[in-house]
Amino acid sequence: MTDAVVVGAGPNGLTAAVLLARAGVEVTVLEAADEIGGGTRTSELTLPGLLHDHCSAIHPMGAGSPVLRALDLEQHGVVWRQPEVDLAHPLDGGAGASMWRSVADTEAALGVDGRAWRRLFEPLSTEFDALADEVFRPVIHLPKRPLRLARFGVRALQPASWIARRWRTDGARALFAGVAAHAFQPLHNPTTAAIGLMLISAGHRYGWPVPQGGSRAITDALAAMLGRAGGIVETGRPVRSAADLPAADIVMFDLSPRAVVDIMGERLPGRVRRALGRWRYGPGAFKLDLAVEGGIPWTYPEARRAGTVHIGGTFEEIDAAERAINRGELPERPFVLVGQQYLADPTRSAGDVHPIWAYAHVPNGYPGDAGAAILDQIERFAPGTRERIVATAVRTTTELAEYNLNYVGGDIATGANTLRQLAMRPRLALDPYQLGVPGYYLCSAATPPGAGVHGMCGYHAARSALRHLGA
Repeated sequence: MTDAVVVGAGPNGLTAAVLLARAGVEVTVLEAADEIGGGTRTSELTLPGLLHDHCSAIHPMGAGSPVLRALDLEQHGVVWRQPEVDLAHPLDGGAGASMWRSVADTEAALGVDGRAWRRLFEPLSTEFDALADEVFRPVIHLPKRPLRLARFGVRALQPASWIARRWRTDGARALFAGVAAHAFQPLHNPTTAAIGLMLISAGHRYGWPVPQGGSRAITDALAAMLGRAGGIVETGRPVRSAADLPAADIVMFDLSPRAVVDIMGERLPGRVRRALGRWRYGPGAFKLDLAVEGGIPWTYPEARRAGTVHIGGTFEEIDAAERAINRGELPERPFVLVGQQYLADPTRSAGDVHPIWAYAHVPNGYPGDAGAAILDQIERFAPGTRERIVATAVRTTTELAEYNLNYVGGDIATGANTLRQLAMRPRLALDPYQLGVPGYYLCSAATPPGAGVHGMCGYHAARSALRHLGA
């Protein structure tokens, strides 16, 4: 019987393991940590009864993922909960902009810019499923719908600043900027429009939902599928060298490129080893979880109903902050993402004390404490927040890297989203999942289509392995 070892029990590793096991492969997953899930974990980080997501939190790509939809997470315990407002972006003086699942509702909320927003995103959201089938693949592939992909590609290759010219108000421009900033890149860089376009289109198609009980519900569902298919997971099993790997026909790494080079060393062909060795890591995240009595008192009303709140001010302020972190500097006003998952999923709260999930974009490996800067940004748009905080939990860039070895320097995207690395993820090849050694594959977020809880990196790597086996 064919057997496989999957190193790393994040969403991509587990997705690959499920697909291999369902194809009749005997699968063992080795996880270095004592708990599976990678960044998709949830626990009581501040106070008993308050559930905080450790990293991944809001899941438009998870709900819209072709492979996760095919696996039918809902039949394995995942219950998606939708906030009333998907995203709010407050501005100074109590103003702001908001995005709703409905394109029509967002159009109404954006006023004079609503029509331009609808013209751009209504077709993209209507065609999202077909578009995802094309975009969630390696860059080099034979498209099934070349015209549709070309239309999207023309926009996706642009800087976010070019797309933002469609809107006249600070609110609409900032709303798009906050989503595009998920790229961790200056918004005048090429391709920064792509992440904004995809996340917003997915939101208008599937919303920006959260799983009831926390992101760990996704991990639990994938682990349950794997168990039913006969696969097993072993925690507390770090793999530091090839000697730690059991003999297997297939070895799948849900690891960063640096870790794969450390493990495989000279066993990798020189061209592959050099490509993985050139892999660059991007800016980091500084995580701050809060227990807040009564929730955050936002001055922008829609923010009090939004599952996600982006804090960064205007388009120009966000762009300046992203430029700073890519220069290795912490800006006075960093870009901050705030999750209020309890609004969609009240089971995460304890009475009137609610879990608040937040992180700031900071330089890779930033050694300092960005907690005060995060709270200053929240206070800027919600005065009085500090008085409501009853407990906190912090993860620095160093602690994030210790928590998840793929987060080198606190880089939760497992690689910088530069133009070069988007095109060569992690190297230019027809099959970028193969490592040049028969039976060895890379399935982490360093492979196409990149970061996010969508499982598509694991899907494509598993398909590559099964083709190799002739399955």
